[in-house]
Amino acid sequence: MSKETQHSNLRTAKKVKKDEFYTQLTDISKEMKHYKNHFKDKVVYCNCDDPRVSNFFHFFSYNFEKLGLKKLITTCYKSHTMELFSENDSEQAIYLEYTGDKNGNNVPDPEEIGIVELKGDGDFRSKESIELLKQADIVVTNPPFSLFREFISQLDEYDKKFIIIGNVNAITYRETFKLIKENKLWLGASIHSGDREFGVPDDYPLTAAGSRIDENGNKFIRVKGVRWFTNLDYKERHEDLILYKSYTPEEYPKYENFDAINVNKTKDIPADYDGYMGVPITFLDKYNPDQFEIIGLGISNSGIEIGVQPYKPEHKKYRKEVQKRGAVDGDLYMMTNGVVDVPYARIIIKNKTL
Repeated sequence: MSKETQHSNLRTAKKVKKDEFYTQLTDISKEMKHYKNHFKDKVVYCNCDDPRVSNFFHFFSYNFEKLGLKKLITTCYKSHTMELFSENDSEQAIYLEYTGDKNGNNVPDPEEIGIVELKGDGDFRSKESIELLKQADIVVTNPPFSLFREFISQLDEYDKKFIIIGNVNAITYRETFKLIKENKLWLGASIHSGDREFGVPDDYPLTAAGSRIDENGNKFIRVKGVRWFTNLDYKERHEDLILYKSYTPEEYPKYENFDAINVNKTKDIPADYDGYMGVPITFLDKYNPDQFEIIGLGISNSGIEIGVQPYKPEHKKYRKEVQKRGAVDGDLYMMTNGVVDVPYARIIIKNKTL
């Protein structure tokens, strides 16, 4: 799928005020297997989930005993109904509680699931939802992409463990990157590239390539650049990135406004360079905190001051042209064949082992 297709999907979501994407069960299962030891005797809270279609609820209810959970809580926004578990079809915000199998059939039956009506709308920012959040040990969900900043800030405020899915560009949000730099948040284990398919509501307009409707009438779209974000550790995160290239000034030019070299691909990080390096944000897919130190983010809106300087006077003539590409004073840039070159967002790192 092209970048234009990806952006079209996200623009459509924004235009119609819908970014309620339903994560596929296979993607949830592949990620959760890395955290089995974290779930025992824990309360899991899925606070952005419609129980009719939530594969998060499905995964944790059917694996409740296997994971050794204490309780599963799922909140449902008021525009959804309880038809999966009852005949009630009124627009009512609810939350579900499941504390495990009671009749021995290893299936989460409707009579075993507590359904409680909320007074408010079920928004994750509401007072009722926050009270449920306080009960939780681990939050696992797919928050609305448009509210990712608020969602991650809330998790940080209440000091919660979490495994959530979002767009890779959320790395550059100051709320997210601050936690990444402080080693309080990192990318998950199972998604490092490619696109993922999400279910969408029945009234979601399918306008982009890659959309489909299955034989049961369910709608799906494909979105590039998604990642899991978490603060639960897993062993693969501490595997060293194998480095094989050597530094040369010709291959790794320095930025004009910060003392660091530019590295266009994570696999090309030089093994013998002990200074600062600017690497793509997808470096975090391979980031080992024991091997590298994160210094900052080389874009002006990162909220992390690392000393990036504005354009030099002799380069200001390029500013208007470069700004058309979204760059501003404070972004990293270099000179390539006499022309200002502004790479996409760069994370500034340093090899800790040299």
